[in-house]
Amino acid sequence: QVQLVESGGGLVQPGGSLRLSCAASGFTLDYYAIGWFRQAPGKEREGVSCISSSVGSTYYADSVKGRFTISRNYAKNTVYLQMNSLKPEDTAVYYCAAAPLPTLTPSCLQRYEYDHWGQGTQVTVSS
Repeated sequence: QVQLVESGGGLVQPGGSLRLSCAASGFTLDYYAIGWFRQAPGKEREGVSCISSSVGSTYYADSVKGRFTISRNYAKNTVYLQMNSLKPEDTAVYYCAAAPLPTLTPSCLQRYEYDHWGQGTQVTVSS
């Protein structure tokens, strides 16, 4: 069974950090681009960051550039999202998604590119 599982969410104060993980089971992530998305209450799901299946190309939404870093560990079949300098507006449910994209373009931040989705993990930034 193909499955993506996010973890690492929680409550953090403004300025704090969290690292989200996206672990795959039932398939290997080696040949998949991975995207991180988030959805705040009453808002559309938006792309946050994405990483290519190889080479390590990445894209970031303007709102998180310089604060978030996406990376992957092939041995652990896991992709990470390191989130630093968190702001209250980063509060959302964060989802990871996988797609067999041969090359990475800015469209990797769009939901329609992805076939497989995780169930999400809540991130709350509040004092």
